[in-house]
Amino acid sequence: MSLPELPVTFRPSRTRAVLLTAGVSIFVVITTVAMLLEQLSPGERASFVFTGALLLGVLVLLSRPKVVADESGVTVVNIAGSRHLEWAEILQVNLRPGDPWVFLNLSDGTSLPALGIQPGIARQRAIDDARTLRALAEARSIGDPEQHHG
Repeated sequence: MSLPELPVTFRPSRTRAVLLTAGVSIFVVITTVAMLLEQLSPGERASFVFTGALLLGVLVLLSRPKVVADESGVTVVNIAGSRHLEWAEILQVNLRPGDPWVFLNLSDGTSLPALGIQPGIARQRAIDDARTLRALAEARSIGDPEQHHG
């Protein structure tokens, strides 16, 4: 397997497109309904718009996950936070049948979910991305680090 040039970003593009499209659509529909209903007070209209914006915000958060691999390591961005890992910290990249996303087994004995690679809508893409990340981790955490530059 030939390794991609770094930096490389793994992200569930189709899932992200669906979430963002749904979020914008929901916001537009709820706002339009609020403006068309003449019996609503300004406060009620504002609450409709706020509800639409809140739903859009939740869907934007759900579309946030990604995994970025660069020379220094891997940055895992999940829904509520992100974490940077050195290559040597990643012992194993797992995507087993039935897993909702990739799990990274770390040198401190913990496991970190990487929601940026998930087999939801695009199963084969997630499998390919997991294999690529695994190959990158194996190549960069084992052996002489100087052989990986350039």
